[in-house]
Amino acid sequence: MTVDELLRRLTTVRRAPTGNGRAPHKPLLLLWLLGRLSATGSSAVTYDEAAEPVSRLINDFGPAVASPARARDRAAMPFVHLERDLWDLRDLHGEPIGPGEHESGALLRRRRAHGRLRPEVEEILADPRSRAASARVLLDRHFTPALEGAICTAAGLDLTELELAAYEMAAARRRTRRAGFTEEVLRAYAYACAMCGFDGALGRNPVGLEAAHVRWHSHEGPDEVSNGVALCSLHHTLFDLGVLGLTSELRIKVSELYVARSQAGLAVDNLHDRPLSTPRPGQPTLEAVHLRWHGLEVFKGDIGTAA
Repeated sequence: MTVDELLRRLTTVRRAPTGNGRAPHKPLLLLWLLGRLSATGSSAVTYDEAAEPVSRLINDFGPAVASPARARDRAAMPFVHLERDLWDLRDLHGEPIGPGEHESGALLRRRRAHGRLRPEVEEILADPRSRAASARVLLDRHFTPALEGAICTAAGLDLTELELAAYEMAAARRRTRRAGFTEEVLRAYAYACAMCGFDGALGRNPVGLEAAHVRWHSHEGPDEVSNGVALCSLHHTLFDLGVLGLTSELRIKVSELYVARSQAGLAVDNLHDRPLSTPRPGQPTLEAVHLRWHGLEVFKGDIGTAA
């Protein structure tokens, strides 16, 4: 296996069978394994060691689940089902555990399951550039740029290395963003955050304002004003993390999982049920299909009952 073959393979990691829903479980396990490889020189890990940090990654950066029991052991699915041309999974006695095994955390603990990336994969990833390029492919394909720093920190990856890899491996990017999207969205919302009204500028240049995709670009979200909203940097990050959401009536929702004590933190709660600013006359409003996607795939809670 070559570096290019590995990068192509990472773009075709099969997603969990959740209909059209977002299922980043395997990419997050792989990113965590890349971080572990960077820190220790080996990807070898028991399920007991991986369960808590990988489940936390999936809970933080994947769709929400209602059951606390499921949330504790969300690492079981990718631990069992990650493709065997990348991953070797065995029990206490060294017997292989196949991808058809039941994805139960209790069962994996009972069998003392332990896994490791295949030797040929680990050999390629021993080179920091290959590690960074692999992480870049996974991030580009499954997440949105506003989350990259938080995901890398949680997975133990060096974002600076990834940015260098992004420059060197630009051809590995799945799609490029359309030039003009940011300016069109900011202009449509009169260069102000549609949630809080922030409209700061340095001279004539807006600062701290960004064009947020409602349906992520990495998940077929179009670079159109009907899928974009102008947000300040803070509310863009909270929107992409699922702290903030939008109803079909374009009212702001705050996740019931969000907590804060300071006045600045509580200001986010004050956004709850406020109307989103509307775009300027003649500009398209947000399409319902993109709002539904964000409500199902990103927002941490029930978009209809969040409080």
